[in-house]
Amino acid sequence: MNVRRLIPTTAVAGAVVLGLTALSACSTSDAADGGDGDKLKVTASFYPMQFLAERIGGEHVAVTSLTKPGVEPHDLELTPRQIGSISESDYVLYLKGIQPAVDDAIKQSGVKNTVDAATLTTLENHGAEVSGHDHGHEGEEEHADEHGHEGEEAHEEHSEGDGHNHGEEGGADPHIWLDPVKYAEGAKGVGKSLEKADPDHAADYKKNTEALVGELNKLNTAYETGLKNTATKTFITTHSAFGYLAERYGLTQQGIAGIDPEAEPTPARIQELHTVAEKEKATTVFFETLASDRTAKTLAKDTGLKTDVLDPLEGITKKSQGADYIEVMESNLAALQKALGAK
Repeated sequence: MNVRRLIPTTAVAGAVVLGLTALSACSTSDAADGGDGDKLKVTASFYPMQFLAERIGGEHVAVTSLTKPGVEPHDLELTPRQIGSISESDYVLYLKGIQPAVDDAIKQSGVKNTVDAATLTTLENHGAEVSGHDHGHEGEEEHADEHGHEGEEAHEEHSEGDGHNHGEEGGADPHIWLDPVKYAEGAKGVGKSLEKADPDHAADYKKNTEALVGELNKLNTAYETGLKNTATKTFITTHSAFGYLAERYGLTQQGIAGIDPEAEPTPARIQELHTVAEKEKATTVFFETLASDRTAKTLAKDTGLKTDVLDPLEGITKKSQGADYIEVMESNLAALQKALGAK
């Protein structure tokens, strides 16, 4: 991870104190300003967590996201007021390894009901090149045995890693929400934790969780069906966020320059990708909505490939190809089908 994306823990610690002071100086919190009454005050770290909290919490929660629409989550710098508001929350939902500043602030917030979505499923290591060819339908049972029963020890081991390097060597990949199956596992865990945090509305949380999991199961089926027969299995992306998705549906992700979507690829990497594109019949270089398309266009020009959007869904803006997680994931599927030559 780039140094520019990290905020020292000491700075956050100081900001926590400032934040609490700033908050006490204000008459109400952001959530209370909206007249939320007795609703559970939920703080979500960024969009994928916000979506889970809103869909599962329904009318019983007032959700505030720490990451505003259009802000690249990894670059987030928390204001003292935001840090203070975390401490005022009834429930905090985040994903460790995506936003170091948030991780540090939450650790020091003292909120009882704090849920790290990374602990609700199994994390894996993904490099810039991720192949899912060994985990197609025939190997799913084996895959489940390999990754689904590692137990608490494995979860602890994955969680202990800094996660900040987004799947570079030595770090666990936190992009679980881009795999509908893993995201559904996360949804189930969030549902149970909300039932425990607010037992008076447990029945509604359970019902909302089941409805969302049903939608995610349909999305998974659409991906399985839509990507089963394609001319190529390889796609190139500026942001190596799609490791779980590639693994789930038997694809190969080729990252241009690792974790930073705006990083400049080396001449050697450009040549390597040119070779890969020719060999694997790749057609498209994908870029994301929250970052510049300059690198993608440069590579596409050098290799004679097309460019298109594959959204890592770290935030929803007017540029997003859909109004929410489900719609954008459907747009991603269409983009992948086009690029991979789905039959």
